[in-house]
Amino acid sequence: MAGRRWDMGATRRVGRVFARRSGNGPPPLDLVGSGKLDGALVDWAYYRDGKRDARTDSYVDALQRARRGEGFVWIGLFQPDEHQLTVIGQEFGLHPLALEDATEAHQRPKLERYDDVLFSVLKTVRYVPHGDLTATSEVVESGEVMVFCGPGFVITVRHGDHGELAGLRQRLEQQPDRLAAGPGGVLHAIADHVVDTYLDVATAVQADIDLIETEIFTPRGWRSIDRVYQLKREVLELKRAVAPLTGPMRALSTVRHPLIADETRNYFRDVDDHLIRVKEQVVSFDELLSSILQAGLAQVQVSENEDMRRISAWVAILAAPTLIAGIYGMNFDNMPETRTRYGYFVVLLVMLGVCTLLYRLFKRNRWL
Repeated sequence: MAGRRWDMGATRRVGRVFARRSGNGPPPLDLVGSGKLDGALVDWAYYRDGKRDARTDSYVDALQRARRGEGFVWIGLFQPDEHQLTVIGQEFGLHPLALEDATEAHQRPKLERYDDVLFSVLKTVRYVPHGDLTATSEVVESGEVMVFCGPGFVITVRHGDHGELAGLRQRLEQQPDRLAAGPGGVLHAIADHVVDTYLDVATAVQADIDLIETEIFTPRGWRSIDRVYQLKREVLELKRAVAPLTGPMRALSTVRHPLIADETRNYFRDVDDHLIRVKEQVVSFDELLSSILQAGLAQVQVSENEDMRRISAWVAILAAPTLIAGIYGMNFDNMPETRTRYGYFVVLLVMLGVCTLLYRLFKRNRWL
C-alpha cells in the first residue's frame, strides 16, 4: 500500500538523485566499510534471537542474513546529509517521500506506511536547566527521531543535539526478550523512551509554573508578565511535540501490522496511556499560564487604577487651596475680608483645614 500522502514532484526529484548518485550499478552493500556514512553513523549491529551477533563483522553478511529472515539490522544515524540518505534509501528500498522527510528536520510527529515499511517521526524534547527564569530563557529544546521500521531492519535518524539512543540500545541489549520481538520491539522501545522524556520535562516545567504563579500574585508581581509569556511559548513547544503523537501511538496500539506482534501492541497501549496523561498535563499547563497571564494583566489594570486614584486625590487636595488663593488673588477693591488684620492667617487656616479634611476622606476610602 502506498503512503497516505503523495507528491509526484518530490518523487521525481529524489528519483533523479538516486539515478545521478547510483551510476550504472548499485552502490556497494558495505556502506560502513566504504565510508559513505562517515560522520553520520552512530552505531550499527546485527541482532539474532534478541542478542547482538558480534561474530558478524561484515555489514554485507548482516544485511543478507537479515533479508533471509535471520534477525534484523539496527542502524543509527545522526543528522545524515542527502547523499547518505540516498545511499541508505536505495539499499533498503525506502520510499522517496520518507527519505525527503528524513533529510529535512522540523517535521510534525506522524506515522506513515509505505508498503511493508513503517516510517515514524517522533519529537524529542529536553528541559534546559536555568537559574532564574527570564523573558529570554529557553526552557524546552526540541529535536527529532525518525524511524524506518521494515522487515529485517530498523534505521533511526536523529536530528538535534539531544535524544541520544546509545543508552537505550545498551539497555535493550541487556533485555534480549525485547529485542527478540524484532523491529517492532525496537520501535516500541524508542517510543517509550521518548514519551518517558516527555514526563520528565513536564515535571520540570510544572516546577517553573508553580514558581511563576507564586511570584505573579505578590505585590508588584505583574512585572513578571514577560516571563509568563515566555514560559507559555516554551509550553507551546512542548505541546507541538506531544499532541500530534497521540494519533500515531493509537494506531500502533490498535492496527495490525506484520512488524508489530500482538504482545508488542499491548506495550504500545501502555505508551499511549502515558502519552495521553502527558498531553492532558501539557494542555492544563497552557490553560493555567493563560489564566496567570490574564491575572497579571488584571493586576496591571488594578495598579494603574490605584495610581490614577492617588493622583486624582492629590489633585483634589491641591485644588482646594488653589481655588481659595485664586479667589483672593483677583485684587478687586471691594472684596470682603481683604483688609482685615488677621484675614491672611484665617485663609491659611481654612486652606489647611480643607486639605486635612480631604486627605482624611481619601485615606478612609483607600484612595491614598
